[in-house]
Amino acid sequence: MYVVGLTGGIGSGKSAVSRQLETLGIQVIDADIVAREVVEPGEPALQRIAERFGNEVLTDDGQLDRRQLRAIVFADSKQRTWLEDLLHPLIRDRILQQLDAAQSAYTVLVSPLLLETDQHLLVNHTVVVDVEAAQQISRTASRDNSSEEQVRAILAAQMSREERLDRADSVVDNRGELAALAAQVSNLHQLLLTAAVRESESL
Repeated sequence: MYVVGLTGGIGSGKSAVSRQLETLGIQVIDADIVAREVVEPGEPALQRIAERFGNEVLTDDGQLDRRQLRAIVFADSKQRTWLEDLLHPLIRDRILQQLDAAQSAYTVLVSPLLLETDQHLLVNHTVVVDVEAAQQISRTASRDNSSEEQVRAILAAQMSREERLDRADSVVDNRGELAALAAQVSNLHQLLLTAAVRESESL
């Protein structure tokens, strides 16, 4: 199994890249989706979160209020560490289950925290989607209806752009138009297909 890690800072365009790879027949596992699944109503993690932070982090219908929880944990590093210690092992286990079931030529694991957690140990090749900080802030603020202050706090908590790029095997430059992105993704796909074949032949 050849696993490609796809990462980038918030608002960088990871979803746009992964959607294009899906249209090329590649199976994508999204760590953000997995992270939402492990805190759905009825999951033990949601109960523990509610016990620690109170019902203010729950919506009226018992769902996790992610925006409220985000505001709490990004204002207090100890609370963020507690939450990460709870969720990261659960997310990793579920990702492993999905990777084991994948059938495409290679599999993409999309994760904003690929390099900050041990998820990077699951991948053979790391792709970083890169944009400038100003674009991250404007895109995220408009997409999530968040304040610029909130987005800057998230950026400050994430790995720096420079360190992320230093650890990349491939970089997708998403500062331009969608057409330019599509051409890059097509080239990346061919590179990854070749790498996956080479890996399978070496086993």
